[in-house]
Amino acid sequence: MTDPSVGVVVPAYRPDVAQLRGYLERIDEELGPASILVELDSPREETVAALADTVARVESVQRRRGKGAAITTGFERLETDVLAFADADGATPVDSFEDVLDPVLRRDAELAVGSRRHPESEISDQQTLLRQLLGDTFSWLAGTLLSARLHDYQCGAKAVDAESWHDIRGHLCEPGFAWDVELVAIAGAMDLCIEEVPIEWEDQPGSTVSPVQDSLDLFRALLAARKRSKALRDDRFNSTGAVRDNQETPLIKQQ
Repeated sequence: MTDPSVGVVVPAYRPDVAQLRGYLERIDEELGPASILVELDSPREETVAALADTVARVESVQRRRGKGAAITTGFERLETDVLAFADADGATPVDSFEDVLDPVLRRDAELAVGSRRHPESEISDQQTLLRQLLGDTFSWLAGTLLSARLHDYQCGAKAVDAESWHDIRGHLCEPGFAWDVELVAIAGAMDLCIEEVPIEWEDQPGSTVSPVQDSLDLFRALLAARKRSKALRDDRFNSTGAVRDNQETPLIKQQ
C-alpha cells in the first residue's frame, strides 16, 4: 500500500513575505508534500511578485475572503489523500505540523487538530494576557456546547482525510476565523474520529486577529456551529438539513 499523499494549504492576508517564504521552504524540505498551495487575500503587487518563485503554488484574489473561505477554496483545489493547513505566520513549527499530520496519515484519526492548550504542549512565547483570557474562555465554552471536547479549537494547524472532507465540506459556512471551530463541530456531529495533538507554539507579532471584535464574532459563530451540528446529529439522513435550517449558504457554493 502506498503512503497517502499530502496537500498543504496556507491561507495568507498581508503576510510577512520573508517569514512566509521561509516557512514554505521548511514545509517543502522537511515534509515533502505532494502540493503546497498559498491562498492569498487582497495582496499588494509587491507581495505577489515576491512569492512568484516560491516552492508553493500561489492563488490570489483581490478581496479579503477570510481564513475559512481561503482554506475551503484551497482544499477544493487539492487532489491529495490528506488535506492540511497551517497559518502563514509559522507559529506552528514544521516538526509540530508533522505531528498533526501523523494521526491522519496513519489512519488513526479522520481529523487531527493541533493544540496550544493541551497539557503536553510547549509554548515558547505567550500571547498577551487579554488574548489568553479570551482564548481560554472560548475554549471552555466550546467544550461545554459542542460534542467534540478539546483543549483548543482555534489553533492554526489541522489535517483531515479527503473522504471525511468530502462529507464535511457542504456544512461549512463560516468564512473567517470561526471556520476552525465549525470544522470541529461538524466533524463531531458526524462522529468522526478527532485527535487533538499537542504542539510547540510561539505567538507571532503582527497578527491580523482583533482580540475583542474577532472574539465576539467567534462566540456568535460558536452558537451557530452548535445549532448546525445539533441539527446534523439529529437528522443524519438529511445531509443538507443543518445548512438549510440556518438559511446559510455553504462556502463551497459561494466560490
